[in-house]
Amino acid sequence: MNDQVKMMNDQFAKQTEEMMKAVKDIKVPENIQAVTEEGIAKTREAYEKVTVAAKDTSKAMEDFSDTAQRNVKKITDKITSNIEGNTEAAFKAAAAVAKAGSLPEAAKLHTDFIQRQISIANAQTKDLFELTAKLTKKNAEAWNASAARTFEQLKKTA
Repeated sequence: MNDQVKMMNDQFAKQTEEMMKAVKDIKVPENIQAVTEEGIAKTREAYEKVTVAAKDTSKAMEDFSDTAQRNVKKITDKITSNIEGNTEAAFKAAAAVAKAGSLPEAAKLHTDFIQRQISIANAQTKDLFELTAKLTKKNAEAWNASAARTFEQLKKTA
């Protein structure tokens, strides 16, 4: 069986050698070479354009993400500031009620505090809504501008 395998290998090697000798002198036509080289050049150019567009898109996404994160921080800071102010007002009101000389005076202080806080809460809600709307609009504008740039770059690569 080994002799048979050796003979087949020798025959295959001989056929391969003959084929290589036969094709050794065959030249690729110049027009085929030119078309191939042009295809490679155009493919490389398209790849480079797509790579630039991908990098720009990645940068735009990063910028958008950073902006959104900063905007969320602004909203969170606003909420935290409101909570701190409201808590401080509650402690001051509690101290004033505790120092009241009579029950009617304590009730009036408490009622005044509640009315002020309702007014403050309304103003804080309005401010927070306006801030959120403003920042959401900025995010949307940034996203739309980024998307438009990306699509324009992709059109150029086509």
